[in-house]
Amino acid sequence: MITEVEAYDGEKDLACHASKGRTTRTEVMYQPGGRWYVYLCYGVHEMLNLVTGPADYPAAVLIRGLDTVSGPGRLTKHLGIDRDLNGAAATRISGLHLEDHGVVLARSRIKSGPRIGVDYAGPVWAAKPWRFWIENAGRDR
Repeated sequence: MITEVEAYDGEKDLACHASKGRTTRTEVMYQPGGRWYVYLCYGVHEMLNLVTGPADYPAAVLIRGLDTVSGPGRLTKHLGIDRDLNGAAATRISGLHLEDHGVVLARSRIKSGPRIGVDYAGPVWAAKPWRFWIENAGRDR
């Protein structure tokens, strides 16, 4: 179960990779939602994102945690994810997809706060409360 995410919203979002415009690296973010965007961070960790915007609008959600793993670098290592998944559809055929298991959470358990590691975006964008997590996520399984 996904327990922590961060949102990135288009070219105006200075923390979003697409803030510099369309590049070879960010091209997948401009595709219709439902594709994986995987990139290397700090030359060490693969990061898993789900593209969420309509075609030509670069928005994505970074998957930061699961009920079994905390941290986006640990998550991709745990799942064996690398850039081979970049651009693939989030379907069974790609080997990684989302499923709804019918878990219902009280709204009070969904918390939000600033994104992590985006100070380079400046105080306004770094402070956006666009990181979301489930409080006491381990008790749902």
